Amino acid sequence: MPECWDGEHDVETPYGMLHVVIRGAPKGNKPAILTYHDVGLNHKLCFNPFFQNEDMQEITKHFVVCHVDAPGQQIGASSFPQGYQYPTMDQLASMLPTVLQHFGFKSIVGIGVGAGAYILAKFALLFPDMVEGLVLLNIDPNGKGWIDWAATKLSGLTSALPETVLPHLFSQEELMNNTELVQNYRQQINTINQFNLQLFWNMYNGRRDLEMNRIGSVLNAKTLRCTVMLVVGDNAPAEEGVVECNSKLDPTKTTFLKMADSGGLPQLTQPGKLSEAFKYFLQGMGYIAYVKDRRLSVGPVPSASMTRLARSRTASLTSGSSLDASHSRACTQSDSSDGVGQLSHTMEVSC
Repeated sequence: MPECWDGEHDVETPYGMLHVVIRGAPKGNKPAILTYHDVGLNHKLCFNPFFQNEDMQEITKHFVVCHVDAPGQQIGASSFPQGYQYPTMDQLASMLPTVLQHFGFKSIVGIGVGAGAYILAKFALLFPDMVEGLVLLNIDPNGKGWIDWAATKLSGLTSALPETVLPHLFSQEELMNNTELVQNYRQQINTINQFNLQLFWNMYNGRRDLEMNRIGSVLNAKTLRCTVMLVVGDNAPAEEGVVECNSKLDPTKTTFLKMADSGGLPQLTQPGKLSEAFKYFLQGMGYIAYVKDRRLSVGPVPSASMTRLARSRTASLTSGSSLDASHSRACTQSDSSDGVGQLSHTMEVSC
């Protein structure tokens, strides 16, 4: 394996070619950070403001980052031929093991948004040993019912594709106010090959339910085995779906983060606050020795070799006042069977 794969790559998989961008080089036995964007976007449109954030760059210098573009969604992509069968959502998830094998990654921490969150969750269900953690923004674990499917189909017949996709990405408030971000992304969606985008959009809207349920809730229940952080903005289009996804996951391994004043795409509107949450997430997994954020009035958290953070059942970020002015954190310590202290924390942050 080369010392550094940094740059753009086309990776052949059993279900077609994937455009992949690598940033940095593998760091020891740490997992790669792998991203998957939402429909209507690509890795640049979906993640650039987040990964360019100063706090996020402090994190990513310790990891190799792997950005995956869904087939045909990258900048400059040629149109697929007429009659091309776009990969199903299950097939999109099944393309990822080839990517990991190609670059020699043993495991990942995934960051997915919308359709990308669904794909990464499906990947984790199919290949649990390859996934150590997931940050899932705006995930909807449910397939569309006939009424929703028909409404989407009708909208596609009467509106241009960008106008059909925008309500999936942004809150009604953002659309009504026609914010600068909405205006910008209305234009940016047009930079994606529209024929290819339509195929991805149709496949996402034809998705099936993610087959997972909280262990013990139904017979032979199956759910995500890895650590998960669910993220959604207040009044985001996917809010109900994220809440339902939370009900299907192991509460001891799941953090639910609802961010106020962040609209439909928190990674674009609140990249600093999401970076902060991601830092805590990685620290809890043992991949950052301690967390010390300049905006928080808390000291360093002990190294994960000595302690282990059990994820809070719920973490809430709301806007309106500064972090320094309003922050509470409760920690309780208990003894584990192997003698290593465990910290169970609940985080309520006002920002």
